[in-house]
Amino acid sequence: MRDPRYDILFEPMDIGPVTSKNRFYQVPHCNGGGYRDPSAAAAMRGIKSQGGWGVVFTEQCEMHHTSEITPFIELRLWEDKDIPQLRKMSEKMKEHGALAGIQLAYSGINGPNLYSKEVPLAVSAMPIRTFTNDPVQARALDKSDIRDLRRWFVNAAKRSKDAGFDLICLYGAHGFGIFQHFLSRATNQRSDEYGGSLENRARFVNEVISDMRDAVGDTMGITLRVSLDETIGDLGFSNAEVRDFIEMNRDLPDLWDLAQGTWEDCSGPSRFKEEAAQEQLVRGIHDLTEKPIVGVGRFTSPDVMAKMIRSGTLDFIGCARPSIADPFLPKKIEEGRIEDIRECIGCNICITGDMTMSISRCTQNPTFMEEWRKGWHPEQMNAKGGSSSVLVVGSGPAGLEATRALAERGYDVALAEAKTVLGGRVTRERQLPGLSAWGRVVDYREYQISQKPNVETYFDSALDAGSILEFGFENICIATGANWRDDGVSRQHVVPMAIDRNMPVYTPDHIMDGKIPSGKVVIYDDDHYYMGGVLAELLVNAGCEVTIITPSAYLSDWTVNTLEQHAIHKKLAGMGVNVVLNRGVIRIAADHVVSDCVYTGTEQNFDCGSVVMVASKLENNELYHALKSRESEWADAGIKSVQIIGDANAPGPIAWATYAGHRYARELDGEDIADALPFRREITELAVD
Repeated sequence: MRDPRYDILFEPMDIGPVTSKNRFYQVPHCNGGGYRDPSAAAAMRGIKSQGGWGVVFTEQCEMHHTSEITPFIELRLWEDKDIPQLRKMSEKMKEHGALAGIQLAYSGINGPNLYSKEVPLAVSAMPIRTFTNDPVQARALDKSDIRDLRRWFVNAAKRSKDAGFDLICLYGAHGFGIFQHFLSRATNQRSDEYGGSLENRARFVNEVISDMRDAVGDTMGITLRVSLDETIGDLGFSNAEVRDFIEMNRDLPDLWDLAQGTWEDCSGPSRFKEEAAQEQLVRGIHDLTEKPIVGVGRFTSPDVMAKMIRSGTLDFIGCARPSIADPFLPKKIEEGRIEDIRECIGCNICITGDMTMSISRCTQNPTFMEEWRKGWHPEQMNAKGGSSSVLVVGSGPAGLEATRALAERGYDVALAEAKTVLGGRVTRERQLPGLSAWGRVVDYREYQISQKPNVETYFDSALDAGSILEFGFENICIATGANWRDDGVSRQHVVPMAIDRNMPVYTPDHIMDGKIPSGKVVIYDDDHYYMGGVLAELLVNAGCEVTIITPSAYLSDWTVNTLEQHAIHKKLAGMGVNVVLNRGVIRIAADHVVSDCVYTGTEQNFDCGSVVMVASKLENNELYHALKSRESEWADAGIKSVQIIGDANAPGPIAWATYAGHRYARELDGEDIADALPFRREITELAVD
């Protein structure tokens, strides 16, 4: 039963001519599927509707071929041929009573047009601004272009209506949308009636919304997404000017969708952004308009959500990442099952799908984007197979998820953990600076397992092959994790580097065990994800003088994909860390490391008293291989299968481990598919010549 404190979250709310059944609003978010994987994207949105969201939006949808952002894979609504796949999505969105929304985007200064080969059009003539620094410039829209653009938006609105959508979001936030480009003096340097004063800069969005109202406004709600603050000072669209704009145009859209600054500012990871981090930027804006407001802030707590509504700050709770981590978040609040919510950990692995142009993942929800491809439902497991019992060895993220999901299927599960706590690497990493929220991976699964009568957990249980052969379990799942290497083998070195053993060499495992070096420390980061930067922060806080050396051109290179690379470098530089880029380490002497330039090979010595090696990991797979070597004994021991999963099989991010655990649980006792694909895919239709 729902807690009365949260009743306010379930009140219906009007958005122009349409009504949302509650205040849960899935704001537009990408998924790495876009136009390439329309059925996968549609099924994912449909699950949100089933989970109780009142509003469900698409991702960014390119509304005209003269502005597209290849290589990134978003939706497209360029012509009528795009309508059927979008209609499939809207139908899935509305299947359980949600309003279906589409976000129409014209990227302007952000659209390099690498696919369409059209000359980019922007508010003012400028170089294209993209993640990939494309060597392309846009020409300024002339008056004829602006008239065309207004018409193209009307055409897109009509197509959106034909595709079955209830809401249109005009994208003018994160620096990506043409409406922000008109509004901001940083991108609008025009001297005609569309530039200069705020009234002039607001002219285009007023014209487009008026045009759309004439075309579809009696049947569709029109929302406007604008940045709360470009965070570039007076030159940009500041929070003060946003407020002036809203007060000046208080009735312009049917709903104001407010999101902070750049995408990095708006969707920063939990390491740098707390829940409701944008509250101060939104507070008081409701005094300037009677129209409803939706805002974001990685909301995971229903108490915070209710507070945002009661305080008059927001009318709708906007969520992207929390709706991915748990599509059933609204329904769980409604049913009084708060403890069953899979809270977003803010790791931003979901965003890497868009950034790498691949099907997205979620650390907490391994079923994300697999709803259609594999038929996985986030709240429903497939029926139990022919066997009955499973021994899971190792309680890291892979072992925990395998145990939880196996128990849901109905298997009797024994979980054996060599130590005295559950969680493996997550329990250790959650103690590192900024990563406490990652502990939710363990907290959620530990609670769920504790509610299962068919799970027995055994601590201090380091098992060997002989013991396992005596236990009598039908299925053995080895999830024994991995450990960091201390020999430098990773990308620069494919064999161990030369190391003088008089130099103390630490790994992340040593640091997490509490073995903290002192004095001058060199961190060699050939991992390129978060660990090197996090350890640098920890060691500075412990009083060390830290130099971090990486062969990459960026510190924590891969975190470009999680929208935190800039924040990591800025923070460490501000803490006094000596950041050395484009250099490797070729050998470690007794009192220094020898670094080489990745381009010229030029050597340079860095004095230090110890080295922290953040390179690659070694799988803890000895138990698995010991069992495999005794495969002839399995039948007599009643063993039907032995499988290794997660980091013990191939180390990767935590999301890879939870996915591996879930997949193991789903596929146990399944049919042998031989050489068939383990997922469905869609293939572009061939045109008739």
